[in-house]
Amino acid sequence: MSRLTSGRSAGRSPGSSGGAGAVDGPYVPLVAERELTAISADGSRLHVEVHGPAGAPAIVLAHGWTCSTAFWAAQIRGLAESHRVIVYDQRGHGRSPAPTSAGGYSTHALADDLEAVLAAALEPLEKALLVGHSMGGMTLMASSGRAKFREHAAAVLLCSTGSSRLVAESLLLPLRAGRVRTRLTRAVLGSRAPLGPVTPLAKRILKYGTMGAGASPEKVEACARIVHACPRVVRHGWSHVLGELDLEAGVREMGVPTAVIGGTADRLTPIVHSRALAAALPECVGLTELEGVGHMTPVEAPDAVTGRISELVSHYVLVPEPRSAAVAVPVSAEEETL
Repeated sequence: MSRLTSGRSAGRSPGSSGGAGAVDGPYVPLVAERELTAISADGSRLHVEVHGPAGAPAIVLAHGWTCSTAFWAAQIRGLAESHRVIVYDQRGHGRSPAPTSAGGYSTHALADDLEAVLAAALEPLEKALLVGHSMGGMTLMASSGRAKFREHAAAVLLCSTGSSRLVAESLLLPLRAGRVRTRLTRAVLGSRAPLGPVTPLAKRILKYGTMGAGASPEKVEACARIVHACPRVVRHGWSHVLGELDLEAGVREMGVPTAVIGGTADRLTPIVHSRALAAALPECVGLTELEGVGHMTPVEAPDAVTGRISELVSHYVLVPEPRSAAVAVPVSAEEETL
Protein backbone atom coordinates (compact mmCIF):
# COMPACT_ATOMS: atom_id res chain seq x y z
CA MET A 1 0.00 0.00 0.00
CA SER A 2 1.27 3.50 -0.79
CA ARG A 3 0.20 6.70 0.93
CA LEU A 4 0.48 10.09 -0.77
CA THR A 5 -0.18 13.69 0.20
CA SER A 6 -1.99 15.88 -2.34
CA GLY A 7 -0.47 19.11 -3.65
CA ARG A 8 -1.75 22.00 -5.76
CA SER A 9 -1.97 21.49 -9.49
CA ALA A 10 -0.02 23.50 -12.00
CA GLY A 11 -1.15 26.80 -13.41
CA ARG A 12 -3.87 28.09 -15.65
CA SER A 13 -4.61 26.71 -19.07
CA PRO A 14 -4.89 28.97 -22.09
CA GLY A 15 -8.35 30.41 -22.49
CA SER A 16 -9.41 30.29 -18.83
CA SER A 17 -10.47 33.68 -17.57
CA GLY A 18 -9.17 33.27 -14.04
CA GLY A 19 -11.80 35.72 -12.81
CA ALA A 20 -14.05 35.34 -9.79
CA GLY A 21 -16.01 32.11 -10.02
CA ALA A 22 -14.06 30.86 -13.05
CA VAL A 23 -13.08 27.23 -13.40
CA ASP A 24 -9.31 27.42 -13.43
CA GLY A 25 -6.41 25.82 -15.29
CA PRO A 26 -6.50 22.04 -15.62
CA TYR A 27 -10.23 21.86 -14.82
CA VAL A 28 -11.38 23.64 -17.98
CA PRO A 29 -13.02 20.93 -20.17
CA LEU A 30 -11.27 20.20 -23.46
CA VAL A 31 -12.74 19.91 -26.95
CA ALA A 32 -12.68 16.29 -28.14
CA GLU A 33 -11.02 15.16 -31.36
CA ARG A 34 -14.08 12.97 -31.98
CA GLU A 35 -17.56 12.65 -30.53
CA LEU A 36 -19.49 9.39 -30.78
CA THR A 37 -22.89 8.09 -29.80
CA ALA A 38 -23.03 4.63 -28.24
CA ILE A 39 -26.40 2.87 -28.15
CA SER A 40 -27.05 0.76 -25.05
CA ALA A 41 -29.06 -2.46 -24.87
CA ASP A 42 -32.31 -0.64 -24.04
CA GLY A 43 -31.78 1.98 -26.73
CA SER A 44 -30.34 4.63 -24.41
CA ARG A 45 -27.95 6.99 -26.18
CA LEU A 46 -24.61 7.75 -24.55
CA HIS A 47 -22.39 10.70 -25.36
CA VAL A 48 -18.79 9.56 -25.90
CA GLU A 49 -15.66 11.66 -26.46
CA VAL A 50 -12.29 10.53 -27.78
CA HIS A 51 -9.18 12.58 -27.01
CA GLY A 52 -5.67 11.92 -28.30
CA PRO A 53 -4.06 10.14 -31.26
CA ALA A 54 -5.84 7.21 -32.89
CA GLY A 55 -2.91 4.82 -32.66
CA ALA A 56 -2.14 5.35 -28.98
CA PRO A 57 -2.85 3.02 -26.02
CA ALA A 58 -6.47 3.34 -24.91
CA ILE A 59 -7.87 4.47 -21.56
CA VAL A 60 -11.60 4.49 -20.78
CA LEU A 61 -12.73 6.79 -17.95
CA ALA A 62 -16.14 6.33 -16.26
CA HIS A 63 -17.25 9.19 -14.01
CA GLY A 64 -19.33 9.04 -10.85
CA TRP A 65 -22.75 10.05 -9.58
CA THR A 66 -23.80 13.63 -10.50
CA CYS A 67 -20.66 14.19 -12.60
CA SER A 68 -19.89 14.21 -16.36
CA THR A 69 -17.02 13.99 -18.83
CA ALA A 70 -15.89 17.41 -17.54
CA PHE A 71 -14.85 15.71 -14.30
CA TRP A 72 -11.87 14.14 -16.12
CA ALA A 73 -10.48 17.39 -17.60
CA ALA A 74 -7.19 17.20 -15.69
CA GLN A 75 -6.64 13.56 -16.67
CA ILE A 76 -7.45 14.23 -20.33
CA ARG A 77 -5.07 17.19 -20.33
CA GLY A 78 -2.32 15.12 -18.75
CA LEU A 79 -2.71 11.97 -20.84
CA ALA A 80 -4.12 12.77 -24.29
CA GLU A 81 -0.84 13.75 -25.90
CA SER A 82 0.39 10.15 -25.85
CA HIS A 83 -2.77 8.13 -25.05
CA ARG A 84 -6.22 7.71 -26.56
CA VAL A 85 -8.52 8.83 -23.76
CA ILE A 86 -12.18 7.80 -24.06
CA VAL A 87 -14.71 9.41 -21.74
CA TYR A 88 -18.48 9.16 -21.69
CA ASP A 89 -21.45 10.63 -19.87
CA GLN A 90 -23.27 8.07 -17.75
CA ARG A 91 -26.98 7.93 -18.59
CA GLY A 92 -28.76 11.03 -17.33
CA HIS A 93 -25.51 12.94 -16.85
CA GLY A 94 -23.90 15.52 -19.09
CA ARG A 95 -25.05 15.05 -22.67
CA SER A 96 -26.51 11.55 -22.21
CA PRO A 97 -30.33 11.62 -21.88
CA ALA A 98 -31.96 10.50 -18.64
CA PRO A 99 -33.66 7.11 -18.39
CA THR A 100 -37.33 7.22 -19.30
CA SER A 101 -38.38 4.61 -16.75
CA ALA A 102 -37.39 3.44 -13.28
CA GLY A 103 -35.84 0.32 -14.83
CA GLY A 104 -33.24 2.52 -16.48
CA TYR A 105 -31.68 3.17 -13.08
CA SER A 106 -29.77 0.00 -12.18
CA THR A 107 -26.30 -1.47 -12.05
CA HIS A 108 -27.41 -3.77 -14.87
CA ALA A 109 -28.04 -0.68 -17.02
CA LEU A 110 -24.63 0.76 -16.08
CA ALA A 111 -22.99 -2.47 -17.24
CA ASP A 112 -25.01 -2.42 -20.48
CA ASP A 113 -23.86 1.14 -21.08
CA LEU A 114 -20.19 0.35 -20.54
CA GLU A 115 -20.41 -2.56 -22.95
CA ALA A 116 -21.94 -0.24 -25.55
CA VAL A 117 -19.17 2.33 -25.08
CA LEU A 118 -16.43 -0.30 -25.35
CA ALA A 119 -17.98 -1.71 -28.51
CA ALA A 120 -18.32 1.77 -30.02
CA ALA A 121 -14.93 3.22 -29.18
CA LEU A 122 -12.56 0.25 -29.37
CA GLU A 123 -11.60 -2.22 -32.07
CA PRO A 124 -12.62 -5.87 -31.54
CA LEU A 125 -10.22 -7.48 -29.04
CA GLU A 126 -8.44 -4.16 -28.41
CA LYS A 127 -7.30 -3.87 -24.80
CA ALA A 128 -7.62 -0.75 -22.66
CA LEU A 129 -7.15 0.44 -19.11
CA LEU A 130 -10.60 0.93 -17.56
CA VAL A 131 -10.84 3.58 -14.83
CA GLY A 132 -13.91 4.25 -12.71
CA HIS A 133 -14.50 6.92 -10.09
CA SER A 134 -17.26 6.35 -7.50
CA MET A 135 -20.33 5.18 -9.49
CA GLY A 136 -17.96 4.68 -12.43
CA GLY A 137 -16.03 2.17 -10.33
CA MET A 138 -19.31 0.48 -9.46
CA THR A 139 -20.00 0.33 -13.20
CA LEU A 140 -16.78 -1.63 -13.68
CA MET A 141 -17.63 -4.00 -10.82
CA ALA A 142 -21.11 -4.57 -12.27
CA SER A 143 -19.52 -5.30 -15.67
CA SER A 144 -16.72 -7.62 -14.56
CA GLY A 145 -18.48 -10.77 -15.77
CA ARG A 146 -19.65 -9.28 -19.07
CA ALA A 147 -18.27 -10.38 -22.43
CA LYS A 148 -17.17 -6.90 -23.59
CA PHE A 149 -15.44 -6.21 -20.28
CA ARG A 150 -13.42 -9.40 -20.60
CA GLU A 151 -12.68 -8.69 -24.25
CA HIS A 152 -11.35 -5.19 -23.65
CA ALA A 153 -10.11 -4.84 -20.06
CA ALA A 154 -6.32 -5.10 -19.76
CA ALA A 155 -6.38 -3.68 -16.24
CA VAL A 156 -8.64 -1.63 -13.99
CA LEU A 157 -8.25 1.34 -11.63
CA LEU A 158 -10.96 1.88 -9.01
CA CYS A 159 -11.04 5.41 -7.54
CA SER A 160 -12.98 6.42 -4.43
CA THR A 161 -15.57 3.70 -4.69
CA GLY A 162 -17.12 0.77 -2.85
CA SER A 163 -19.04 -2.40 -3.52
CA SER A 164 -21.71 -2.37 -0.77
CA ARG A 165 -22.91 -0.72 2.48
CA LEU A 166 -22.39 2.75 1.02
CA VAL A 167 -25.04 4.44 3.16
CA ALA A 168 -24.23 2.57 6.36
CA GLU A 169 -20.51 3.35 6.09
CA SER A 170 -20.91 6.98 4.97
CA LEU A 171 -19.40 9.66 7.21
CA LEU A 172 -21.43 12.45 5.65
CA LEU A 173 -23.26 13.11 8.92
CA PRO A 174 -21.25 13.51 12.16
CA LEU A 175 -23.25 10.90 14.05
CA ARG A 176 -22.47 7.55 15.62
CA ALA A 177 -22.81 4.61 13.24
CA GLY A 178 -26.17 2.90 13.43
CA ARG A 179 -29.73 2.89 12.18
CA VAL A 180 -30.36 6.59 12.86
CA ARG A 181 -27.31 7.74 10.93
CA THR A 182 -28.07 5.35 8.09
CA ARG A 183 -31.68 6.53 7.83
CA LEU A 184 -30.73 10.23 7.88
CA THR A 185 -27.89 9.73 5.40
CA ARG A 186 -30.25 7.93 3.02
CA ALA A 187 -32.66 10.87 3.23
CA VAL A 188 -29.90 13.41 2.51
CA LEU A 189 -28.43 11.53 -0.45
CA GLY A 190 -31.88 10.79 -1.87
CA SER A 191 -33.24 14.30 -1.52
CA ARG A 192 -35.26 15.68 -4.42
CA ALA A 193 -34.41 19.27 -3.49
CA PRO A 194 -32.81 21.33 -6.27
CA LEU A 195 -29.20 22.28 -5.67
CA GLY A 196 -29.75 25.72 -7.15
CA PRO A 197 -27.03 28.08 -8.37
CA VAL A 198 -23.37 27.73 -7.44
CA THR A 199 -23.13 30.15 -4.52
CA PRO A 200 -20.46 30.51 -1.82
CA LEU A 201 -22.71 28.62 0.61
CA ALA A 202 -23.33 25.85 -1.94
CA LYS A 203 -19.58 25.48 -2.46
CA ARG A 204 -18.94 25.23 1.28
CA ILE A 205 -21.57 22.49 1.58
CA LEU A 206 -20.21 20.60 -1.40
CA LYS A 207 -16.65 20.88 -0.12
CA TYR A 208 -17.63 19.54 3.29
CA GLY A 209 -19.49 16.57 1.81
CA THR A 210 -17.22 15.57 -1.04
CA MET A 211 -13.73 17.07 -0.69
CA GLY A 212 -10.85 17.31 1.73
CA ALA A 213 -10.27 20.37 3.88
CA GLY A 214 -7.24 21.38 1.80
CA ALA A 215 -9.06 21.44 -1.56
CA SER A 216 -8.30 24.75 -3.28
CA PRO A 217 -11.05 27.17 -4.36
CA GLU A 218 -10.63 26.40 -8.07
CA LYS A 219 -11.04 22.67 -7.39
CA VAL A 220 -14.19 23.29 -5.34
CA GLU A 221 -15.52 25.59 -8.05
CA ALA A 222 -14.91 22.99 -10.76
CA CYS A 223 -16.67 20.23 -8.82
CA ALA A 224 -19.57 22.48 -7.83
CA ARG A 225 -20.30 23.47 -11.43
CA ILE A 226 -20.26 19.84 -12.54
CA VAL A 227 -22.41 18.50 -9.69
CA HIS A 228 -24.95 21.35 -9.80
CA ALA A 229 -25.47 20.70 -13.53
CA CYS A 230 -26.85 17.21 -12.86
CA PRO A 231 -30.68 17.19 -13.07
CA ARG A 232 -32.26 16.54 -9.69
CA VAL A 233 -34.46 13.72 -11.04
CA VAL A 234 -31.31 11.94 -12.20
CA ARG A 235 -29.55 12.60 -8.91
CA HIS A 236 -32.53 11.17 -7.05
CA GLY A 237 -32.92 8.16 -9.36
CA TRP A 238 -29.32 7.02 -8.98
CA SER A 239 -29.31 7.64 -5.22
CA HIS A 240 -31.65 4.68 -4.74
CA VAL A 241 -29.37 2.40 -6.76
CA LEU A 242 -26.36 3.43 -4.70
CA GLY A 243 -28.32 3.03 -1.47
CA GLU A 244 -29.09 -0.62 -2.22
CA LEU A 245 -25.77 -1.48 -3.81
CA ASP A 246 -24.28 -4.96 -3.49
CA LEU A 247 -21.52 -5.68 -6.01
CA GLU A 248 -19.29 -7.91 -3.92
CA ALA A 249 -19.75 -10.75 -6.40
CA GLY A 250 -18.56 -8.42 -9.16
CA VAL A 251 -15.40 -7.67 -7.19
CA ARG A 252 -14.62 -11.38 -6.94
CA GLU A 253 -15.10 -11.71 -10.72
CA MET A 254 -12.65 -8.91 -11.52
CA GLY A 255 -10.19 -11.20 -13.24
CA VAL A 256 -7.68 -8.58 -14.39
CA PRO A 257 -4.94 -6.63 -12.56
CA THR A 258 -6.77 -3.99 -10.52
CA ALA A 259 -5.41 -1.03 -8.57
CA VAL A 260 -7.32 0.99 -5.98
CA ILE A 261 -7.10 4.66 -4.97
CA GLY A 262 -8.92 6.28 -2.06
CA GLY A 263 -8.77 9.47 -0.05
CA THR A 264 -8.34 9.26 3.71
CA ALA A 265 -10.77 12.19 4.17
CA ASP A 266 -13.50 10.74 1.93
CA ARG A 267 -16.89 11.02 3.66
CA LEU A 268 -19.01 9.48 0.87
CA THR A 269 -16.99 6.31 0.30
CA PRO A 270 -14.63 6.25 3.29
CA ILE A 271 -11.21 4.66 2.99
CA VAL A 272 -12.53 1.44 4.57
CA HIS A 273 -14.16 0.71 1.20
CA SER A 274 -10.86 1.02 -0.67
CA ARG A 275 -9.15 -1.24 1.83
CA ALA A 276 -11.94 -3.80 1.57
CA LEU A 277 -11.73 -3.78 -2.22
CA ALA A 278 -7.96 -4.26 -2.14
CA ALA A 279 -8.39 -7.22 0.19
CA ALA A 280 -11.15 -8.85 -1.87
CA LEU A 281 -9.85 -8.37 -5.42
CA PRO A 282 -8.43 -11.54 -6.99
CA GLU A 283 -5.49 -9.63 -8.53
CA CYS A 284 -4.97 -6.39 -6.66
CA VAL A 285 -1.85 -4.56 -7.85
CA GLY A 286 -1.77 -1.87 -5.20
CA LEU A 287 -3.76 0.38 -2.90
CA THR A 288 -2.90 4.09 -2.88
CA GLU A 289 -4.23 6.14 0.04
CA LEU A 290 -4.19 9.89 -0.61
CA GLU A 291 -3.69 11.63 2.72
CA GLY A 292 -6.24 14.37 3.45
CA VAL A 293 -8.03 13.96 0.11
CA GLY A 294 -11.80 13.59 -0.05
CA HIS A 295 -14.10 11.83 -2.50
CA MET A 296 -13.20 13.80 -5.64
CA THR A 297 -9.74 12.25 -6.05
CA PRO A 298 -9.22 12.93 -9.81
CA VAL A 299 -9.85 16.65 -9.19
CA GLU A 300 -8.32 16.98 -5.73
CA ALA A 301 -5.15 15.01 -6.52
CA PRO A 302 -4.90 15.08 -10.32
CA ASP A 303 -1.17 14.39 -10.51
CA ALA A 304 -1.44 11.29 -8.30
CA VAL A 305 -4.42 9.87 -10.22
CA THR A 306 -3.02 10.69 -13.65
CA GLY A 307 0.36 9.27 -12.65
CA ARG A 308 -1.19 5.99 -11.48
CA ILE A 309 -3.17 5.73 -14.73
CA SER A 310 0.02 6.27 -16.75
CA GLU A 311 1.87 3.60 -14.73
CA LEU A 312 -0.89 1.05 -15.28
CA VAL A 313 -1.07 1.74 -19.00
CA SER A 314 2.69 1.29 -19.37
CA HIS A 315 2.55 -2.05 -17.55
CA TYR A 316 -0.61 -3.60 -18.99
CA VAL A 317 -1.82 -1.94 -22.22
CA LEU A 318 -0.17 -2.72 -25.55
CA VAL A 319 -0.12 -0.27 -28.44
CA PRO A 320 -3.01 -1.34 -30.73
CA GLU A 321 -2.85 -2.27 -34.37
CA PRO A 322 -3.89 0.55 -36.78
CA ARG A 323 -7.64 1.07 -36.64
CA SER A 324 -9.79 -0.22 -39.48
CA ALA A 325 -13.21 1.15 -40.42
CA ALA A 326 -14.88 2.96 -37.54
CA VAL A 327 -17.08 0.84 -35.32
CA ALA A 328 -18.77 3.86 -33.74
CA VAL A 329 -21.14 6.39 -35.18
CA PRO A 330 -19.72 9.93 -35.40
CA VAL A 331 -22.26 12.42 -34.14
CA SER A 332 -22.15 14.32 -37.43
CA ALA A 333 -23.07 11.18 -39.39
CA GLU A 334 -25.26 9.63 -36.77
CA GLU A 335 -28.59 9.89 -38.46
CA GLU A 336 -27.29 8.16 -41.60
CA THR A 337 -27.00 4.89 -39.68
CA LEU A 338 -30.24 4.96 -37.70
